[in-house]
Amino acid sequence: MVITLEISTKNYSDDAFNIKRALSHMESLTGAYNGYMFSEPTENFGWTFFKIAFKADLHEGIAKEFADMLERYRSKPEEKFAEFMRDYFASKNCEVKVRVVD
Repeated sequence: MVITLEISTKNYSDDAFNIKRALSHMESLTGAYNGYMFSEPTENFGWTFFKIAFKADLHEGIAKEFADMLERYRSKPEEKFAEFMRDYFASKNCEVKVRVVD
């Protein structure tokens, strides 16, 4: 299953770099390489928006590796994943908003 998250940031260059570095680390932990794709960014009202599509192998690897942490969130599975990734990115110095895109 592919899951797509929309990322909103006020500092695209720094946050995109930190997110890519964080996802590279996540790929190493899960053994799922080339597991995500970035969309082209768009700007609106001082915010930059872009999407990250997680391929099934990386998404499932994260869900398996961090199952105990994902259980703590109270929402649908896709929302749990988005909230976990928001917190994970925050721990890597990314001040972003994250939401699931259908």
